[in-house]
Amino acid sequence: MGELKVKHIAIAGNIGAGKTTLCTQLGRSFNWDVHYESADDNPYLIDFYNDMRRWSFNLQIYFLHSRYRQVLNILNGDRTVVQDRTIYEDAYIFAPNLHDMGLLSTRDYENYVEIFRTMTSQIRPPDLMIYLRASIPTLVDHIQSRGRDYEGNISLDYLRRLNERYEEWIGTYKEGRLLVINSDEVDFAKRPEDLGEIIDKVNGELHGLF
Repeated sequence: MGELKVKHIAIAGNIGAGKTTLCTQLGRSFNWDVHYESADDNPYLIDFYNDMRRWSFNLQIYFLHSRYRQVLNILNGDRTVVQDRTIYEDAYIFAPNLHDMGLLSTRDYENYVEIFRTMTSQIRPPDLMIYLRASIPTLVDHIQSRGRDYEGNISLDYLRRLNERYEEWIGTYKEGRLLVINSDEVDFAKRPEDLGEIIDKVNGELHGLF
């Protein structure tokens, strides 16, 4: 077998959009490895939710580095990997949102952006980016049904701000192939036919890459 053409599929979307579920399903369907966003071993997450201003920079740097390491591993590996959330979301969605909310100082934010630029100059974008678009009610429904303690106090305003940033970023995304899926209209967790449609769409995008 020649060099693996498609190495990196990434799934982007707001908190509760269904990224982890879709990652798992695509990994199973295509026999891809899955790189999850691990919240469990993040040493800053609980502190961040208790005191966002104090811990925002630490948290963002931790996420940025772990995502960068994931991408390097994907590019250096010989397996196709589907990734739960991307390095771009850290830099274009979460960090500027914290800065806008006054929870990340301008000095820290500018430092962060420079680190991101240096890192992304050394890697290539995903072969296929899948964006899960979801309205606030869908996000809230998913967040409540999984019942993670630290997500219990996420405000609607916070989710709305993130959604606006997501739409802005995706509207200008030109780094590579993009597939947009509307999470309001499909239930790939519970409806096999919805998952089947998504798999067909992903297959269509991948064939265009060969």
